[in-house]
Amino acid sequence: MKNKFSRRLSLACKVLLSGGLPQTQPREISSITPEEVEEARRFFPLDKFFIYGHARSGTTLLARLIRLHPQVHCNYQAHFFTRSPLLESLVVSPETGEWLARRSNRWNRGKDLSPVVLRAAADFIMEREARQEGKGGTGCVVGDKSPNSLLDGESVRLTHKVYPDASLIYIIRDGRDTALSHRFQNFIEHPESLSAEDKMILDEFTRDPQPFLNGQRSVFSEKAIRQAAEGWARNVSETDQMARQYYDERYYHLRYEDLLEDTFAEMIRLWEFLGVDIHAAGLKKAVDAETRQNPDAEWQQQKASQVASPLQKGKRGSYKEFFTERDKKVFMEIAGETLRIWRYEA
Repeated sequence: MKNKFSRRLSLACKVLLSGGLPQTQPREISSITPEEVEEARRFFPLDKFFIYGHARSGTTLLARLIRLHPQVHCNYQAHFFTRSPLLESLVVSPETGEWLARRSNRWNRGKDLSPVVLRAAADFIMEREARQEGKGGTGCVVGDKSPNSLLDGESVRLTHKVYPDASLIYIIRDGRDTALSHRFQNFIEHPESLSAEDKMILDEFTRDPQPFLNGQRSVFSEKAIRQAAEGWARNVSETDQMARQYYDERYYHLRYEDLLEDTFAEMIRLWEFLGVDIHAAGLKKAVDAETRQNPDAEWQQQKASQVASPLQKGKRGSYKEFFTERDKKVFMEIAGETLRIWRYEA
């Protein structure tokens, strides 16, 4: 009783001095232990994988293709580790942490259960959908695809804290095509978030797209092209570095352009990496049929055909038609080294 009174008195003094309650800081969640991983897998036994990539790098296409295999399921954008509020928000508050770690609780065995709770929540979400699709049996694997453009390499670290036993797949696309595709996505899907300068560019493009289609005028403001180049280079460099550090042999990267060049061969290599049967019946036929579809392009045509029509969705090298000399120069100044590392520039 005395200690409780002292804490209340101390809190009252802080309120009087500062004019408000002290701000509580989110706590750092510890990594799951090997023993906890082993226990979690007894309840949720399917192997897990995660597909990351910069926005507009082909993560959706890759997810559509990878789940064609009868032993593989891939969820769409749970954003466990890639976008706020993140999976950690379930347990990050000090109050929740105190409850999960309270020594008087018999059910937590005297340890903080936070990492186990995170693992169980994500496992349930992924395996639940896999089983609904009939892919919950022995030998099946399940994953999630979520672009990690907002947190870059930090997404890998957060993933490894909960899933050190998972596989990580990263897809890279030429940053100039990525920037162009992302620009048009914002034009079509998020025009309300554009700056005044960007809205003016969109209005002029809608009225007369021709000067933008041959590199005379840019669909980017200088600020936008710089941000696009910086964001792409940072995402590729950080994600690849952290993935090699944390996942080593359980890390697989591929280029979007190579996936388009020989889709079936790339998918066979990827399925083999996941440890599923690469000789399953009907894979080639299913892949060929899926690559003839482009639901994202169809949706954008329906939403804003006037803006979407000039850009051929998924095409390699579209930036060559749209980028002005300024765009090319700025992108190379900022991201040229990254382009060269990934064989996009000699």
